[in-house]
Amino acid sequence: MKLIGAPGTVSTARVDYFLAEKGLKPDTEVIDLRAAQHKTPEYRARVANGRTPALELDDGTILCETMAICRYVEALHPEPALFGVTPLQQGQVEMWNRIMEFEVMVPMAMCFRHTHPGMKLAEDQVPEWGEKQRVAATKRLARLDKALADQLFVAGDALTVADITAYCALRFFKLSGFAPAEDQPHLQRWYDLMAERPAARAAYGEKTR
Repeated sequence: MKLIGAPGTVSTARVDYFLAEKGLKPDTEVIDLRAAQHKTPEYRARVANGRTPALELDDGTILCETMAICRYVEALHPEPALFGVTPLQQGQVEMWNRIMEFEVMVPMAMCFRHTHPGMKLAEDQVPEWGEKQRVAATKRLARLDKALADQLFVAGDALTVADITAYCALRFFKLSGFAPAEDQPHLQRWYDLMAERPAARAAYGEKTR
């Protein structure tokens, strides 16, 4: 299989990190987002959503959407289990991953897209909306810090896809000032733990923080 993506971006990094935790290293095809390679007719004909990442299987089938790719890989390579094992664990991981997506990653992305100077040409920016989303993400990070006081990872005491989602979002959106605050030692401890894993280096090289 071949991973088609834009290294370092949140979505591609989530899959890179996930694959590395599984001990997998597929072939890769780099898409230059700044050159708008993902907007060409050829790319859109290959990939259903016209975005990155996408996973090309050996028979030419292409899967897109980050979690669809991760679930496919999990089904093929169930160990280590990154979506939980028991029905309860799977429900909890799904719950926490959705929370990390919609209450951490999405607000951070909206803040970045609507307030960062580098996004002015790509987005019809509404700075007020971006700042409201900054507040929402910051509040959720504070709550996550409290939860991590009693557990090692986001969904409990085992690393799951929820951790990968949260870490990759927090690492990328430091571009908009997001980071564990000085009074958030549990969030900082978790972030350092995620950054020190070999999978982080597989996704980001040496710049894991």
